[in-house]
Amino acid sequence: MVQSLNTKVDISVKAASHHGLATYGKIIVGDHAFEFYNDRNVNDYIQIPWEEVDYIAASVMRKGKSIPRFSIHTKKSGDFSFSTQEPKAVLRAINQYIPGDRMLRSLTFREVLTRNVKRKVNRLRGKSEE
Repeated sequence: MVQSLNTKVDISVKAASHHGLATYGKIIVGDHAFEFYNDRNVNDYIQIPWEEVDYIAASVMRKGKSIPRFSIHTKKSGDFSFSTQEPKAVLRAINQYIPGDRMLRSLTFREVLTRNVKRKVNRLRGKSEE
């Protein structure tokens, strides 16, 4: 059985991890780490200490009314994507341990497309990228 890194739990909600195939379990946000535990396999878990978190990006839709998923980008271990029924509550709990300047809104599909088109046009014109 796995040992939790947290001594105090701020929030515990049902969630899905999108690291590879979607796995369902619980997210636990506590005083020392962000943790995800799979419901079916006790050996499938993700523990990310707050010191390891580089930044958090959330997909914001419909002017902030919907957040379908968020991802945690770590300094060494890569990126982890999660979705939950209560993303705002989870992000508020995370905001107690991660400063607001490291919590970002991810780009929309339209913004990514516009940025890529501008880069292509600049390359064709011979300008350097900005």
